Amino acid sequence: MLRWTLQSINIIFIIAGYLIKFNLCFPAKQFKVASCVMNKVGVIGGSGLYDIDGFEANEWIKMTTPFGDPSDEFLTGKLDDRDLVFLPRHGRGHRILPSELNHLANIWAMKEMGVSWIISASAVGSLQPQYAPCEIVLIDQFIDNTKQSTTHTFFGEGIVGHVAFAEPVCEELRTILLAAANESGAKAHDRGTYVNMEGPAFSTRAESLRNQKLGFDVIGMTNLGEARCAREAEISYATLALVTDYDCWKVDEDPVSVDAVIACLKKNVSSAKTIIRNAVPRIPDAPAWPSHSALDNAIMTVKSAWPSDTVEKLRPIIGRFL
Repeated sequence: MLRWTLQSINIIFIIAGYLIKFNLCFPAKQFKVASCVMNKVGVIGGSGLYDIDGFEANEWIKMTTPFGDPSDEFLTGKLDDRDLVFLPRHGRGHRILPSELNHLANIWAMKEMGVSWIISASAVGSLQPQYAPCEIVLIDQFIDNTKQSTTHTFFGEGIVGHVAFAEPVCEELRTILLAAANESGAKAHDRGTYVNMEGPAFSTRAESLRNQKLGFDVIGMTNLGEARCAREAEISYATLALVTDYDCWKVDEDPVSVDAVIACLKKNVSSAKTIIRNAVPRIPDAPAWPSHSALDNAIMTVKSAWPSDTVEKLRPIIGRFL
């Protein structure tokens, strides 16, 4: 009996060794972890936010990616001695439609440049009476009303990945932004659901009334794609949703217009700059939040089957597993 038990144990070890050698049964987190340092903070500015108070700019850097061109060059520099990378979401001069944004290229480039945290700031419409124009919502959820969800993933072409996205906003970063907002004196709301529409036209009244009655809080055209790509890139992501209008569900208010949005943005942008400046020094020096390990157990394809061309495209994203 003892001899049979020892033989069985030997067989088990032989099989286990074979599986480890060929990566046939272990999740991605078992692979070798890269040693690169990723400690920069990224800021993606929405409508009207093209610079940050206190930001000591260094240079504009042009990035090329395997997913096409980013929205613009990236402005690098320091904010309170912290390395920061800024990207104007719609390009300088506001040249790119929301549906034309290349989220994959924007996030890939941020990751390649060493960014581990992204603060997003963008204009939204309010869908509830408690969120007034010129106030800020620290959202924690998204609803996708676009037709582009399949384009908001780095995976495919031979490597399958499924990240957890139940909590699409990094709670640790969101909490830091909320504290900074409260200290700034801005009227900030804790939590809310952002419904992402396609645009570029604003909502019809029927659509706006539907979204309001469903209990969604704010509506915008840009942030969900960023959040999805950031999660796959293991970058912490949180949004400053800058309320500019009541969309068009509120019949006693004028429907949203470009003029109304721009007028309210002037105040919102000033508040956002103060919040970002106060928040950045509170972000840890090293990435160690749950979003920074989002790919643990998420990659389904065995490493031995990863196509080399896809590996090269995704090297900044999956590099710690190579």
